[in-house]
Amino acid sequence: MEPSAEPSVLRTVIVDDEPLARRGLRLRLAGESDIEIVGECSNGDEAVRVIAAERPDLVFLDVQMPGTDGFGVLRRLPLSSLPMVVFVTAYDHYAISAFETNAVDYLLKPVEEARLRQALFRIRETARARAAARQRDHLLNLLGTVTGQPELTLEQALADGAALPDPRRPVRLAIRDGGRTVLVEESDIDWIDAAGDYMCIHAGGATHILRGTLRELEAKLDGNRFARIHRSTIVNVDRVRELRPHINGEYFLTLDGGHEVKLSRSYREQLKRFRT
Repeated sequence: MEPSAEPSVLRTVIVDDEPLARRGLRLRLAGESDIEIVGECSNGDEAVRVIAAERPDLVFLDVQMPGTDGFGVLRRLPLSSLPMVVFVTAYDHYAISAFETNAVDYLLKPVEEARLRQALFRIRETARARAAARQRDHLLNLLGTVTGQPELTLEQALADGAALPDPRRPVRLAIRDGGRTVLVEESDIDWIDAAGDYMCIHAGGATHILRGTLRELEAKLDGNRFARIHRSTIVNVDRVRELRPHINGEYFLTLDGGHEVKLSRSYREQLKRFRT
């Protein structure tokens, strides 16, 4: 199942050794449509068991409790499945330690309504960020599977701000020709040459004129199928039938049907694509 970027209901556990404190927080959270209380615990050992079983999204966690304290609870949980944590305690001197555990917030008892509102805002923002990260990881994994590119490459592309390959992207070019629009399948394109802001799309024996730059079109084409071999030429790799050396490191490529295009020395790194 594809993860959602927008969390719906936050499954929540309340941990506090004071029954009145648990009841008070439960009642105050009852009016929040996106908060579902799935467990209440009166001590740290019980909290570890309930959190492991319920796998909640959020835990309101007291610090000082008999036996295992709040920090001890977190130490006993696997890092890979830690929920969001909001510490709720009567002591402010635990605040630094709390935030060192990446707690979402730290509330002092008695909890004022304004502070609870602020904590809920932070909780929802953190939940959205976590959901977006899960969706992003899912997308990277899917793209890696579809494109055959390792996930690290996709991560780097994302970090560099490059466009990620989209397996569902259109594979046809819409080209205006007088009063009509011609749809050219990407797979039918043999080669493309450009002059200024216009390009000639050679496909299936026909030539179509498309306004735009070669750089813009190159970004839309399947990089596994097309190669830039000259500042003004892109070729369909599958159409190349022969490589013929020329002068100064240049080559002529013979395509299906006998047409020749030049590979300039500035694009010599593309040669390996025709020799595999």
